[in-house]
Amino acid sequence: MAGHSARAGRSGGRTLGIDYGHRRIGVALSDGLGIAAHPFAVLQAGARVGPRLAELVRENDVGRVVVGLPRSLDGSEGDAARSARRFAEEIAALLDVEVVMYDERLTSRIAEGVLLSAGTSRVGRRNKVDKVAAAVMLQGYLDRRDVGARR
Repeated sequence: MAGHSARAGRSGGRTLGIDYGHRRIGVALSDGLGIAAHPFAVLQAGARVGPRLAELVRENDVGRVVVGLPRSLDGSEGDAARSARRFAEEIAALLDVEVVMYDERLTSRIAEGVLLSAGTSRVGRRNKVDKVAAAVMLQGYLDRRDVGARR
């Protein structure tokens, strides 16, 4: 469900996944082969997040950024989706890589379940859920891309 492709910069490299939120931004990173997504960081939203993401892109040989698009279960887009689209446009202007949107329905709920089943405390879940949700979303993107490439 990649929808928005902002700018095609350098290709190849790793893929960075972003679970955008007004307070916190979960970040995940693929391995070098683009097969597996790993929780990476939680950033505080604000003016410094764009430069910090640009730094992460440079330091980790990122060739594509995937921003989660929070749609409702019926597929409609509300305020959160509009905010995520604006965020994707803002960072696309800063980064020299392709920026795409990908449907992230239920990723936070899945991430919460993973952390619960791992016995993570409530405080631990709050500190990790955003980056785990970013990894769940990014893994979905990577898996779907691989299936499409095999067709």
